Amino acid sequence: MKDRFEDIKEEDKKQDFVGRYQDEDTEETTELYEHFRIVADPGQSMTRVDKFLQNRIENVSRNRIQNAAKAGSILVNDKPVKQNYKVKPNDIVTVVLSYPPREVVITPENIPLEIVYEDDDLIVINKQAGLVVHPGHGNFDGTLLNALAFHFKNTNQNVENGFGYLVHRIDKDTTGLMIVAKNETAQTILAKQFFEHSITRRYQALVWGDFEDDEGTIEGNIGRSPKDRIAMAVFPDGSQGKTAVTHYKVLERFNYVTLTECRLETGRTHQIRVHFQYTGHPLFNDYLYGGDTIIKGTTFSKYRQFIENCFREIPRHCLHAKILGFVHPTTGEEMYFDSELPKDMVAVLDKWRNYIKTRLD
Repeated sequence: MKDRFEDIKEEDKKQDFVGRYQDEDTEETTELYEHFRIVADPGQSMTRVDKFLQNRIENVSRNRIQNAAKAGSILVNDKPVKQNYKVKPNDIVTVVLSYPPREVVITPENIPLEIVYEDDDLIVINKQAGLVVHPGHGNFDGTLLNALAFHFKNTNQNVENGFGYLVHRIDKDTTGLMIVAKNETAQTILAKQFFEHSITRRYQALVWGDFEDDEGTIEGNIGRSPKDRIAMAVFPDGSQGKTAVTHYKVLERFNYVTLTECRLETGRTHQIRVHFQYTGHPLFNDYLYGGDTIIKGTTFSKYRQFIENCFREIPRHCLHAKILGFVHPTTGEEMYFDSELPKDMVAVLDKWRNYIKTRLD
């Protein structure tokens, strides 16, 4: 992505931050947490739960365990406990931990960000299209984390790792709202909310085809496609992948395409995109899942030209993370954010409205 940020000056890259991130290609989820369930042995001696977990979970730090305890993420027999609780024989211990990412050097880069909200514990971003969330294969700079590193450095903020802690992510070409924690405690508390599905998330997607019903649910395990390493696939028999549930409702019909609102119960990689593709309704102009060609409509040249004009207007899949709601990790306040659709998506929707109106007149 270097060519998109050629105006970055060398003086803006004076300090690197060594920190950790989660490699997108290693996990089939967009939610960055781990969940463990451990049953204590019948002969278990009375042991503090923090030490018990450190002994049972590989490569877990004491700090991560302590943060989980503060967040109420350590449960024994389904009840939250403090870190000094003594584990007894046959206790069932469960814990939700923020994901342990890989180590990487993050260079601050002056990349524009639309900051919706910010305080000492977190920052909410309205991410633009084309911005990768974190470094990975083929994207070692020019990411959201590089932009955050610059922002925090430029505003003299004391963020523990210099660039923030991810609790979820959205695709490179998906626009919309994202939350990033500024410390590990906030990250752990937010990770627990994602695990409990108490986070409110609403997406808007323009998809091919029409729907018989105004509302529906798509279910089917999602895992890495055996045919394409980059893509995901649905495994309806549950033989592979992880459980995935997407609820949708129709917002506006255009005969050939439909504007939908999507609510996620789970957060698998490409979940909305692959679920709609599985049902025969790929996202409009989604090249990876077959939406970048005419799926519904006529063969007339005028219609083909109209579709090509739409594709040029929005050279990406039509998906926007519009609404985000959560409980603040420190104050306990309910936070709710609603973003406007991006200009390219608005332009395409207007084209469809005019096209349908012209046909009906």
